[in-house]
Amino acid sequence: MTIEEDIAKLAAHVKATLGNGPFLPVGGWHHMGAVICDAILQQARHYERWVRPRVEDLRKSWPDADTVTRFRAHAAQGELSAILRTTHQRKLAAITAIADLLAASGVERRDELRLWLKEDAHRAALLAIRGVGPKTVDYLGTLVGGSHVAVDVHLRAFARQADVETTTYQGLRRVYEVTADRLGHDRGGLEHAVWNYMSSGPKR
Repeated sequence: MTIEEDIAKLAAHVKATLGNGPFLPVGGWHHMGAVICDAILQQARHYERWVRPRVEDLRKSWPDADTVTRFRAHAAQGELSAILRTTHQRKLAAITAIADLLAASGVERRDELRLWLKEDAHRAALLAIRGVGPKTVDYLGTLVGGSHVAVDVHLRAFARQADVETTTYQGLRRVYEVTADRLGHDRGGLEHAVWNYMSSGPKR
């Protein structure tokens, strides 16, 4: 089985289940505190029921934490755990580590982060943080308006439905990216359409 065959299978499944679109890009957040926290909290959690309410609480509690510097200043006061309603120390540590890395790199706002993520060395620096994997890095890009494919359990399940045989993270991400390009869809838009479809309930 070649990657070209997997792309053809996925493209056929997209058209059969999702139609021809258009699949609009995901807007993400303009609030950098929300971006960083969302990226870490979403891991293995129900997004609408668990993650989004906590991120919204953060935005309401710290409306001025729309830059990395102001978010770090608020977090330094020790109230992040209470606002996010989690005592998960690894997640809280990862949030702090990402904020510290971005601050040290001079990244303050979403447009700056979107450009910063294009450099392999910067992505590698994020991956060196405990609790940050390839999916989280790609998802960060989506949260700041980039056109990324973050392969999660929903995208993997959709690919299995299409009998796609590629299973590695990098390989499956590439299958989705090329499929989106060939069908004329925004990459992030196709990812989000698949995610919405698969997360809406059981599929036969």
